[in-house]
Amino acid sequence: MKHASFFWFVLPSSLMMLLFIAFPIVSVVTQSLYQAHEQVIIEVENCGPFGCTTETAVDTQATAALREAEPLGQWAGLNIYKDRNHLAVDEVTAAWVNADGLPDFGRALMNLPFYKAMAFTLTYTAVVTPLTIILGFIIAIAVNAVARSLRGPTIFFSLLPMIVTPLVGALILFWMVDARGILGTALQWLADDPSLSVKASTPLMWIMLMVYGVWSSAPFAFIVYYAGLQTVNTDTLEAAMIDGASRWQRIRYVVIPHLVPLTTFIALIQLMDNFRVFEPIVSFSAQAHATSLSYAIFNDLGGETRLLSSAAATSVLTIIGVAILLSPVLVRTWREFGSPR
Repeated sequence: MKHASFFWFVLPSSLMMLLFIAFPIVSVVTQSLYQAHEQVIIEVENCGPFGCTTETAVDTQATAALREAEPLGQWAGLNIYKDRNHLAVDEVTAAWVNADGLPDFGRALMNLPFYKAMAFTLTYTAVVTPLTIILGFIIAIAVNAVARSLRGPTIFFSLLPMIVTPLVGALILFWMVDARGILGTALQWLADDPSLSVKASTPLMWIMLMVYGVWSSAPFAFIVYYAGLQTVNTDTLEAAMIDGASRWQRIRYVVIPHLVPLTTFIALIQLMDNFRVFEPIVSFSAQAHATSLSYAIFNDLGGETRLLSSAAATSVLTIIGVAILLSPVLVRTWREFGSPR
């Protein structure tokens, strides 16, 4: 392709990437380096029949003028990243010095908002991502083995979790694990504990959130794997059958190697989705037991006092976390498909 043709070919996508990816990231990084101006406080003397009193009040005009002069706010540098709601450098240093061993240091970290959210986010990502890939692959193999006349309805029911709105699906499961719900009652019976409540237990709530994550994400992995199974070389499978290979051996030595590129693709998508887990926490009202980085951003932006700088700093840290998680997969993909042969 000529240089001019290539330029006009990539120009629309490049502009869209700059407009919707690069510019927002630059804006967020910039906002994270500034903090909102403090309100200008003045003392007002009120005099009446019984004497004069001095009161403090907000000088709205001076505050507005200050914010108009510096719309981004006051320069803070990396101070927002180092405060207690984020990396908490001073608090982590004090906890390390005063900790009586690593378990005690870990408990101290879990009392800090950012590290508490990071712990759940990483745990959720590490558990849900591989289970989604495995379950999606198993469902694809099972559906591919179903008679052709039954594949249509089977595929439809397998995709139901992805068709249902995530918020609605989480609410349905939330009601089911209630003490009066079918799953909540079943857990009480299995544990022989009538007072058992998923909503009151942090470990059970974490498990339930991860179960929902796998349930809602597995259809995506299934449909990708099922599409990939249709491209497996039938001649290779027939040759393996003639050579006496069992079903498991055909899957292990023929199907799985063929689907490795799709596994990489699914892993990339799931890592990004799972690292920004948000909807289940809101739907399950699990804020007291589990918070994620995305929920921390939502919490900073909610309410009357919108902490834009704090939300921006958390967003930047989230982007860095996603980049670190994706880097091994991207490097492996580059080595396998991008390196010259």
